[in-house]
This record gives sequence, C-alpha cells and structure tokens, in this order.
Amino acid sequence: MKIIHILTRLLHAGSEENTIATAVWQALHGHEVHIVHGPDPDPSWAEDYGHLLSFHTLPDMRHPVAPLADLRAVLALRTLFRALDADVLHTHQSKAGVLGALAAPACPRMAVLRGLHIVSFETPSPVKRALFIGLEHLAALFSDSYIAVSEATGQAYLRAGITQEVATVHSGMDLRRFRTALPAADLAIQGPVLLMLAAFEPRKRHAEFLRALPPLLARHPDLRVYLAGKGPEQDRIATLIRHMGLAAHVHMLGHRTDPEALIARADLSVLCSTNEGLPRVIVQSLAGGCPVVACDLPALREVLRDGENGLICPPDDLPSMMGTIDALLQSRGRLAQLAQGARDTDLSKWELDRLGRESTRLSQQAWRHRRARQAGYAYHRVPKEAPL
Repeated sequence: MKIIHILTRLLHAGSEENTIATAVWQALHGHEVHIVHGPDPDPSWAEDYGHLLSFHTLPDMRHPVAPLADLRAVLALRTLFRALDADVLHTHQSKAGVLGALAAPACPRMAVLRGLHIVSFETPSPVKRALFIGLEHLAALFSDSYIAVSEATGQAYLRAGITQEVATVHSGMDLRRFRTALPAADLAIQGPVLLMLAAFEPRKRHAEFLRALPPLLARHPDLRVYLAGKGPEQDRIATLIRHMGLAAHVHMLGHRTDPEALIARADLSVLCSTNEGLPRVIVQSLAGGCPVVACDLPALREVLRDGENGLICPPDDLPSMMGTIDALLQSRGRLAQLAQGARDTDLSKWELDRLGRESTRLSQQAWRHRRARQAGYAYHRVPKEAPL
C-alpha cells in the first residue's frame, strides 16, 4: 500500500516515536510510506529515516489553533493528497487528525484511519470541550476507522459519541534495549536519582514539579533530579531552576538518544502530566526495572499497578507526590520490591512488532472497507491472523 502518516509536530515525544516506529515497520515490510508534518521538525528524524520514508513539511500546519492558517493547511493537504494518491491516511495527534480528515475527500479512494494518542476534549473549559467535540464529530464524517493507544483513550471517544468502534493498539517499542541497558556513565553514581523523561511543554508540569521539590531535597540532600527532553518550555524551566537555586540538584539533559541508560541509572521514574494517552515512558521505565511514581491518568492503570510496580498519586496534589517519593527513598526494601514488580510486568502488548503488524492490518481493513463501500457490496473484516 501507499500510506500517509500526518501529524502537526515532529519533535521527539511519545506520539512522534509511535508514528515513526509504525511507519518504519511498514516501510521495511514493503509499503510506500510518507510522513506529513508541520514546521520546525526535529531534523534527526529525516536524517535517520530519510532512506526509508518520504518527509513533507507544511508550514501552515501548526499545533496552536489558528483559523486562517488551519484553512490554508487544509487546502495544502488537499493538494498533497491528490498528488500522492495514497491508499490510506493514518492521522496522529488531535489537530492533525481533524485537518487530515477534512482534507481527505480530495482523494476519494483513500481510507482514513484516525490514530488517537490523547483526548483533546478532556479540558476544564466547557467552551473548548464543546468546540473540540464538535470538530471531532465533523471529522468523523470523513473517517473510516479509529485506533487508540489505550483502552481509556478509545472509551472517551465512544462516550462522546464520535465513533461506535475503536481498536486498541498499544504504543509498541523495542523493549529489549530497556531490559538490557547499562546505566548512563555520565550521570552521578552516588545518591538516589529521580528521572523525568518528558517533552518540555505545559501539560507535563515541570514547573509545578520543581516548585514542590524543595522539601524533598531538604530531607534528601544527596538526591539528584534529571529532566530529559526538549520542547518549547525548556528555556523557562532552565530559568526557574536558576531562580530557585536548584542547579546543584536538578539537571536538564536535553534530548537523549539513550533513554534506556537514563532509566537504568534512575531509582524512580516520575511523571506528573495533566493530560496523556498512555505515556511510552511508563512502559519503558517498567521494562528497565525502574518503578514509576505518576499522577493519576485514565489510561495509567492499564500497565501501572499501584503498589506493585509503582505508585499512583492524586493528580492535583504534587506535595503529596513528594511525600510518596520521600517515603520510598527512606525504605530501600520497599523500593526494591517495586523494582522487582516493574521487571515482572507483562509488557507483551507493547512489543514493537505488534504495533507495526496491527496498525498495518487495521490500515488494510480500512482500505478494504472503503473499496467495498465505493463498489456497493458487503464488506467482511480481515481476520487478525490474515497475512500482511
């Protein structure tokens, strides 16, 4: 098949890793794959995978809502879709999903598979929620099927009445590299280590985490906190670290190509996001035998077992999270139990091959469904065991 994957941002974060992993698997299995993205991508993606994938940049397809730019993006997508004449459009990220679906009728033969990484309409603002749900209902008119990275994400779309069926394919990755990794040689070898692997953006709540941190540092003066990632908030966070006098304890590592080595060194993996699908870093940490302390999110409990391989904290009480971390750091036996629970976690749903195989099967299913509807005859689903 000829497959287009579309996303607004091509940085180094969970949805991008999921998208590229799927696309690479498909390219290696004989499909022609195109990546369509917004401006200012991380150049390493094209440098690493340009020999397998075709990358297309659309300057107007930006992450923030901007009606005029969004309209121009839809028009540019329509032109590109006609030129590529693909079999399947697989959308990723909420805004790209809506824009891609609205532009898809320009290529009537192309099936539209909506990838759901996060629930955009789970927002405290009633106006935004109504607007985003309305846009999703509009996009659903041009969408053939839905695929979610977690059961909870799919259920949110079902409850909102946007679709009647969502397949779940968890965000697969190469788990072996995390299970067998050695600790990063450039990190401190003395004292406990907290690791936050997260893109620097507001919903990850780096600033709120740092403001709650001083009492924990007072009780554990040898503690080291490593923040790994890139994003629009990184300069602001660096300034906050300096102003709070945390530079001796908190270190920003930027984007690292060896997250498995960071996890192998960490005593705890920490996440305090306000909105996520099912963060890949949770699975990666457990694969590396590193317990997770995270704020409660709808999809977390699909893999994180409170008290077995990590601890789940109230979403709006970061001081309580610090108290939880404090108790763990004072009980090395309890920490060791959680680490063993992390190593024992069944992560077979997150294997890389399953992500590529199931995503491709669902793409083929959507393509056959579209063909059947256009031809006016009954459609029968592709069984899971069907060869690709």
